[in-house]
Amino acid sequence: MKDFDPQLVLEDVDAIPESAYIWHWKTEHHFSYHKHNKGQLTYVEGGAAFLYTKDKTYFLPARHYMWVPAGVEHYFQHRYPANYIRTIYFFSEPEDQEDPFYTKTGIYPVSNLLLEMILHTASWDGDVLPDDKRFVFIKAIKYMLPSISSVPLPITLPTTDNPRLQPVLKYIQENLAEPLTLETVGHEFSYSERTLTRLFRSTMDISFFQYLKLARMIKAMGYLLETEKTINEIAWDTGYNSVSAFSNTFFKLVGRRPSDFQP
Repeated sequence: MKDFDPQLVLEDVDAIPESAYIWHWKTEHHFSYHKHNKGQLTYVEGGAAFLYTKDKTYFLPARHYMWVPAGVEHYFQHRYPANYIRTIYFFSEPEDQEDPFYTKTGIYPVSNLLLEMILHTASWDGDVLPDDKRFVFIKAIKYMLPSISSVPLPITLPTTDNPRLQPVLKYIQENLAEPLTLETVGHEFSYSERTLTRLFRSTMDISFFQYLKLARMIKAMGYLLETEKTINEIAWDTGYNSVSAFSNTFFKLVGRRPSDFQP
């Protein structure tokens, strides 16, 4: 595999509109928000990662891939530089707009077939042009995605660039194990409960308690995949003093019990 300058890769992705662009890397690269004219499939081998768009945070667990439509501003952050990040940027076609899958950002399970097809491209780097025999294989991946990716991972966390709410969200993220309430968080920032409630609703169209629940479940998924913590410890570390309450909330949001989510 040849070496890449990651900044040049971002430019090279869109240099030939009709191509597919393949990029496999094993080191951590830090990008600011950017976008492409091609749809992006990214799969992380092991561990967990996060996808950030302008309005949401997506958690990317093991055995899942992310789909980022063309034109969506985003950046990607993974925690294990030793693991391969495998990305395919797909050529855009007018009919893409007719299929909802290609127009929505999402996290989806990786089937065994899709995983084998992604790994088959491991030795391919850079542009794959329409006159290349490999292009047919890449097209097959793109065209199969809607039929095998009907159910996205249901948890996403809204975010905002509102200067009044950003520090509140940061505080919540850093104190998820604490018994957070509208009163305690509001007191920290000199907001009344009413003001904080209105700020969440008007800025992110979500309640304080909905946000807190989602943030705790995303944190829990990370613990389940990345640590040896017991479910009891994870419940405690995400602000629950009842394992059954934690497990029931997790099941309602994720569709699986915490024990079923562990690798």
